[in-house]
Amino acid sequence: MDLNVSPPLTENRGSSESAADGPRRGMSKTQILTLISMASVNFSSMICYSILGPFFPNEAVKKGASQTVVGQIFGCYAVCNLIGALVLGKYIVQIGAKFMLIAGLFVSSGCTIMFGLLDKAPAGATFIALCFIVRSLDALGFAAAMTSSFAITAKIFPNNVATVLGSLEIFTGLGLILGPPVGGWFYHSFGSGLGFIDATLSLFAMKTFNLTSGYVGLIMLGLSLPYCLASPLIGYFTDKYPVTRNAFTVTGGIITAAGFFLLGPAPFFHISSQLWLLIIMLGLIGFSLGMTAIPTFPEIITCAHEKGLEEGLSTLGMVSGLFGAFWSMGMFYGPIVGSVITQNLSFQWAATVQGSMTFLAAFLLLVHSLCRRHPQRVQEERQSTEESTPLLSG
Repeated sequence: MDLNVSPPLTENRGSSESAADGPRRGMSKTQILTLISMASVNFSSMICYSILGPFFPNEAVKKGASQTVVGQIFGCYAVCNLIGALVLGKYIVQIGAKFMLIAGLFVSSGCTIMFGLLDKAPAGATFIALCFIVRSLDALGFAAAMTSSFAITAKIFPNNVATVLGSLEIFTGLGLILGPPVGGWFYHSFGSGLGFIDATLSLFAMKTFNLTSGYVGLIMLGLSLPYCLASPLIGYFTDKYPVTRNAFTVTGGIITAAGFFLLGPAPFFHISSQLWLLIIMLGLIGFSLGMTAIPTFPEIITCAHEKGLEEGLSTLGMVSGLFGAFWSMGMFYGPIVGSVITQNLSFQWAATVQGSMTFLAAFLLLVHSLCRRHPQRVQEERQSTEESTPLLSG
């Protein structure tokens, strides 16, 4: 076992039981320090990630990048994040959770500083290549920090995973809230949705509503603020009533799809783009993202234990890596496909495609939940029948 992992993160049962008993008698010092540390990680990581959204696409276009290339720059971050999350999640025990967390933060912060200096790079191929390199390294650092963060949190709070993650998402939301307006304001003053929204929304808003980068940053508050407010409530509720997790995820997916359909809005609605409608739909998407993201992680942990995987940091690391990998797949698909569709058709059609994919995912999860529930019901009825059958017949 790696010595970098502190006693509460070891693989023995006693530490899990101690962590589980913690909420009943108040949080221990370890749990309090863990919450503070993870909150700072979430806040700093997300403010560095989201600060680019309001101004980078426009700056990249000035440097000779097309809308498609801008999407690819955002997408390469997701690809490296995906690979990093899977690999680091598998080897978290060997590497050490604390070392992985600290090293990831150092790499990510260094790359963020380097990315801020790329405006001095020559336009064209040099600028684009440096963007890809720095963003890729940044993604690996982010993957290390977030994978270890999820695993540590789940280990310290085994019985309240959704509640704690939901509470920590307040600081994720604060990072998302402060990142876009601060980044937009600095860029506007000094010249210096996540995947699909980051890569396409700023250009669309600037062109359609004649907004500056500073105002685009304020618009993005409509996405992050509802997510920040909804996450702790959803986390607490789904921890208290675990049976509601799938219902929250399916409902959230449907609401997200509706938000994307009206974000443009979709061309077949024959509704002109309105700034107030855009802001409301961003708020709707932000709230529904909390409904889908927060219940997913504890549900994966539950499924892993049901399939026979042992409790401990190794399983939590793999679950964290898997969760981060699939999140990154969406973050890759969003900017890449969205930018291509936006460049060749329009932002309205790109948002419609995003909404359609979200609706399809929610529908498939609903079908899976219904199919899974039927065998369980049959088994329960069979057990009830066997228990009521007399042992001795007349």
